[in-house]
Amino acid sequence: MIYYKLSYFFTILPAPYFYKIAKNERIKAFVDGITAAVVGALVGSVLVIAGKSIVDIPTAFIALLSAAVLIYTKKIQEPQLILLAGIIGFVLKSYFI
Repeated sequence: MIYYKLSYFFTILPAPYFYKIAKNERIKAFVDGITAAVVGALVGSVLVIAGKSIVDIPTAFIALLSAAVLIYTKKIQEPQLILLAGIIGFVLKSYFI
């Protein structure tokens, strides 16, 4: 639990000073590298979670529909997408399975 609090501390503490050093090329390169690492970690975690949670045709349908909504609708919020997927899952489970 304390590790989560430390990550917020190390993120929030240097934030006001970032604008002062943002023009430094070394800092820009560091931020670009961290950004690439975070994107890679997120993609890896999505693949692991998807591999364990997409186990049948209805869950694959919900995953594909969610991906299509995310690709073609730019302004949908995550809670709305989660609610939509839950409703679809409930309907599929109640009426078709």
